[in-house]
Amino acid sequence: MEALYHQSNKQVHEVQSRMGLLETSEKQSVHLVENEIQARIDQIFSNLERLEILCSKEPPSKRQNAKLRVDQLKYDVQHLQTALRNFQHRRYVREQQEREREELLTRSYTTNDSETTIHMDETLQFNSSIRNAHQGIDDLLGSGSTILDGLRDQRKTLKGTHKKILDVANMLGLSNTVMRLIEKRAFQDKVIMIGGMLLTCVVMILVIKYLT
Repeated sequence: MEALYHQSNKQVHEVQSRMGLLETSEKQSVHLVENEIQARIDQIFSNLERLEILCSKEPPSKRQNAKLRVDQLKYDVQHLQTALRNFQHRRYVREQQEREREELLTRSYTTNDSETTIHMDETLQFNSSIRNAHQGIDDLLGSGSTILDGLRDQRKTLKGTHKKILDVANMLGLSNTVMRLIEKRAFQDKVIMIGGMLLTCVVMILVIKYLT
């Protein structure tokens, strides 16, 4: 078991060294380096399977320590496998981007390219419509905010006036009937104000929905 463990551990260090060559390898040879590293990783995994069997045959006093060493070796090789796959994925994405960029550079455009012109016109029209819609929404929100502020000021004024009228009425000793009429009128004014606010909100929502 000791010989196989040291052999596998040595292979792990060799794979770590080979991983450093991936970034500096040329495009023509990087695939060969990847295949070589993958083959070594597969060999290490195969050795680990044998080491796990040998661990179970170790004396109880040595079994736990042997298992810890094998587990550490397994963790190291799994880390190397993940690093290799990440490199391959980055290389694939990079090569795909280079192919797409090359296709764009080699594609020829003419001044009479109707498809390109139509696509650009539609994009410009869409962007213009979006800007106009945003401007209309901003204007509408500004107007609605001004209206709501005015309604709130009117409410405060009506509440102050109502209080003053009640105070004057109490001082003059007006009848209960007159007091009820005053309160009824104040309630009606409040209903009108709330109705106006709700109507304004509904109009704003409909306009925003229409513009967007």
